[in-house]
Amino acid sequence: MQEPLLSVRDVTVRFGGVVALDEVSFDVHAGQIVGLIGPNGAGKTTLFNCLSRLYQPSSGDILFEGRSLLAIPRHRIAAEGIGRTFQNVALFDRLTVLENIMVGRHSQTQSSFLANALRLPSVVAEQKGARDRAMELIEFMELRGYVDWPAGGLPFPIRKRVELARALAAKPKLLLLDEPAAGLNHEEVHILEGQIRRVRDTQDVTVLLVEHHMSLVMSVSDQVVTVNFGRKIADGTPDEVKRHPEVIRAYLGTAA
Repeated sequence: MQEPLLSVRDVTVRFGGVVALDEVSFDVHAGQIVGLIGPNGAGKTTLFNCLSRLYQPSSGDILFEGRSLLAIPRHRIAAEGIGRTFQNVALFDRLTVLENIMVGRHSQTQSSFLANALRLPSVVAEQKGARDRAMELIEFMELRGYVDWPAGGLPFPIRKRVELARALAAKPKLLLLDEPAAGLNHEEVHILEGQIRRVRDTQDVTVLLVEHHMSLVMSVSDQVVTVNFGRKIADGTPDEVKRHPEVIRAYLGTAA
């Protein structure tokens, strides 16, 4: 079998005497959409923060393309090919939609401070590339009508689209989506479902998402990993996970 794009190996995280993650392991293969689910406080965001290198695991390892992420400085994670959105949308409110998306390309630029100060041809070429990529994503995410709008005045669902476009600007290999359906209505969630599939299919991106909206997760995911009280309790196809006794117990509080 092909080597996983991402391999989480026995990851444990402790905050003092609290065990937030307890030897969690799973693989994500290139081209998959994988859902990470669990009740509130299960450890999902803690795991995402480990993948983003915001948290350092107490033990275990995280491999990306066979290389330990724990050996990579956190400021290099985007350049290594991992993008992320956040539950609380984090945009530069005074910048336009175009400028916000161009910021996402920054991790792929190579020009030095001096080259930027002198406006060397290499800098102009990089900025043109960033703008072209941003315009591609504006078309892809159907944001044409908002190109020059300041992000702070956008409706919430549009802000979510802009953040997703910004995460895609650097052409990541793995995209981490942190509760992308939060705050969206039924119709908007249906649109999001199609967007996630199109991201995987047309942008050549593998997707790992944390989400409480179960119908979205089960409809869009190839694989679902379930955690509860920091421990993995199920890992399989959506149908397998829905029928798993421990998953039913965790969500419903009853035996299967």
